[in-house]
Amino acid sequence: MVGFPGGFTTKRLLLRPIEAADSSAAFDVYASDPLVTRYLSWTPYVDPGVCAKFFAQHAARHANGEIGAYAITLRETRRLIGAFDLRPDTHCRVNVGYVLGRPFWRQGYMTEALSEVVAWALAQPDVWRVWGVTDVENRASAGVMERAGLMREGVLRRWIRHPNLSTDPRDCLCYARVR
Repeated sequence: MVGFPGGFTTKRLLLRPIEAADSSAAFDVYASDPLVTRYLSWTPYVDPGVCAKFFAQHAARHANGEIGAYAITLRETRRLIGAFDLRPDTHCRVNVGYVLGRPFWRQGYMTEALSEVVAWALAQPDVWRVWGVTDVENRASAGVMERAGLMREGVLRRWIRHPNLSTDPRDCLCYARVR
């Protein structure tokens, strides 16, 4: 299993371990926004308390080494703008997932974050594949993965439920970078 670093630093960003205290900012920036959560596997939060409980659980899973859960912050101000998850498995692979607040879209932040994380992951001796999926309609996320050097491998039919779009599982594009 992969051990997660204490964080990642890019030209404009700092990815640091997610903390329970991040829930309020996350609720305001992205977790309660229906447009941001449109293609995600969860519905927008309407109750800050439920969001806080989720963040506490996520922070605990990171502390236990189960996932690499990171808050994405602006390097200069430390303002939270999104989140990033690294999820390893036992087969030399790491899956990525991310979310970014709407005011920070189309500025290259997520491509910058993903590029840094992918480079780190593929430098690990036990990681041979970094991969992610996105809904077939989510052109922005597909573009992020392509700009970060992941290659489109195909369509995963009926792969995941995106409850903001449908109760049925939806097709997803699969992207990966390997070494």
